[in-house]
Amino acid sequence: MACTTSLPLTPLSTTPRPDPRFRTPSIIEPVTDLETRAAPPVAPSLRRAAPALLGYAAVRALGLLTLALWSAARDKSAYTLLTARWDALWYTRVAELGYGYEVRLPNGDVHSNLAFFPLLPWLERLLAAATPLSYADAGFAVALLASVAAAWGIFAVADHVHGRRAGVCAVLVWAVLPVGIVQSMAYSESLFTALAAWSLYAVLTGRWVTAGTLALLAGLTRPVGLAVVAAVWAAAVASYVRERGPARPDGAHPEERAPSARRALGMLLAPLGAAGYVLWVGHHTGKGPLGYLDVQAGWRNGFDGGQAFARFVADKFTSFPSALAGVGLIVGVGLLVWLYVVCVRQRQPLPLLVYAGIVTALALCASSYFGSKPRLLMPAFPLLLPLALALARLRTPRSAVVLGTIAVASSLYGAFWLNGSGPP
Repeated sequence: MACTTSLPLTPLSTTPRPDPRFRTPSIIEPVTDLETRAAPPVAPSLRRAAPALLGYAAVRALGLLTLALWSAARDKSAYTLLTARWDALWYTRVAELGYGYEVRLPNGDVHSNLAFFPLLPWLERLLAAATPLSYADAGFAVALLASVAAAWGIFAVADHVHGRRAGVCAVLVWAVLPVGIVQSMAYSESLFTALAAWSLYAVLTGRWVTAGTLALLAGLTRPVGLAVVAAVWAAAVASYVRERGPARPDGAHPEERAPSARRALGMLLAPLGAAGYVLWVGHHTGKGPLGYLDVQAGWRNGFDGGQAFARFVADKFTSFPSALAGVGLIVGVGLLVWLYVVCVRQRQPLPLLVYAGIVTALALCASSYFGSKPRLLMPAFPLLLPLALALARLRTPRSAVVLGTIAVASSLYGAFWLNGSGPP
């Protein structure tokens, strides 16, 4: 992903702006609409992101150490929990055997590995072929590298929109999420978040072809890759509308905007990954363009507008102990809605709002296993920017205490979670 910061930039606006490398960290400057700033070269950008990446590595190391100690106390293998259970096993089977494996359950449901998008298994197979690593080892290595790339991408986006201090806080808030341990599992969440974050950063800095290419790869990683595609398209359409508008009061003229050919190419590339895989599944199953929906139906996955989730929450109120969980779920959903409203009020750039809104809607309104919803929400990192801004306004010792306390709690919860029901 680092290569995205070295490509030439044709900005949407020629209005001179301060070099972001020399902004005072304590000053928080929102970027509204589709205004763009030139991205710094790769090396300075990495140095600028170093505090965020070091903090992220420390949080993840704490989580893995806590998991190892907790698992050892229960005579379990922490490494097995991270690499060879639940979805990690399905990805490994795809990498090793290809598509076509399925499990028929006694109730008639069919769990097919066609439900799992191919980019992570492809990377596992490639790394296993080039190194002595097994497919499971390769999945773990990809997850670790992708999680760092995701943290860097989140920093790049938050730094571009709100400044360096908020960028560091955004990465650390993402790291200390209660389900943050998933970032270190051989799952596709870290890989997808990395591709999504860097695609959004490319949009914000006017790199349309890069944005479209990364959106294509995100679409090969998870079904929610459609959110990245929608963000690229929304930004491109808004750019086109602005381009056709009158000259701005500062004298800038429409001709200074990004070349339409690059923008069109980015829009063309963006949906090819998701569309290509879905169409291939339809052809492979002989069920046409909607064949992938049948595959998901075999897993009892689908989009019902949140009806199943609402019934799940309502059922919690049938007894007193579970009613507390129901209240917690309602509060959690309310918090997500509130964060999104704050994002709108803080005038986050359009692509971030589109992306976060679609990821959140798909996670909450899907009829899939309800325990997976926190994991499915993890890529919606723009929702964390209001929290990052609040932390950025605190003095460093105070924000360090807050984040450190949450990091310890998150590591304990992650160890407890994986040694219990764990993520599906």
